[in-house]
Amino acid sequence: MELLFEIDKKDYDPDGEVFRRPSARAVIIQDGKIAVIYSRKNKFYKIPGGGVEAGEDNISAMIREVKEEVGLTVKPETVKEFGYVHRIQRGKHEPVFIQDNFYYLCSVEDGQELPQYSDAEKREEFVPVFVDLTEAIRVNEEYVKENSLDSMIERELRVLKIIQEKQLC
Repeated sequence: MELLFEIDKKDYDPDGEVFRRPSARAVIIQDGKIAVIYSRKNKFYKIPGGGVEAGEDNISAMIREVKEEVGLTVKPETVKEFGYVHRIQRGKHEPVFIQDNFYYLCSVEDGQELPQYSDAEKREEFVPVFVDLTEAIRVNEEYVKENSLDSMIERELRVLKIIQEKQLC
């Protein structure tokens, strides 16, 4: 899979213990809009997806996360590699946090179920939406201006801009 970009905060001890947590994310474009999760609390958009569990492959994790976070069912035969982002920084609870975020283009079946959010996601007041790509970029640019240390939304903003550059939406 193609490396889209790397985020290296250089805020970690290079000799520190490393924690790795890969994630898999879905780029779902439908009727000219992109499926994202909006945080009503903090006013940002994120691309659906999350951590790959032990014994799970990236695509299975992405399909599971899409069902949990946006209530949509991915059509497995439509899944295509988009690219990945390599992120390294000091973790919240560990000296070095490394995450490869694998992004896949895919389509979904008609119909949507209620998302199954974790307590942390409920506190963020997440809501799944299809939104205009330029609106998602605008909102995340505003968020990043005020929250420059949030590398997750910085990553999502950069991926959204690559989707725009490739004219996928």
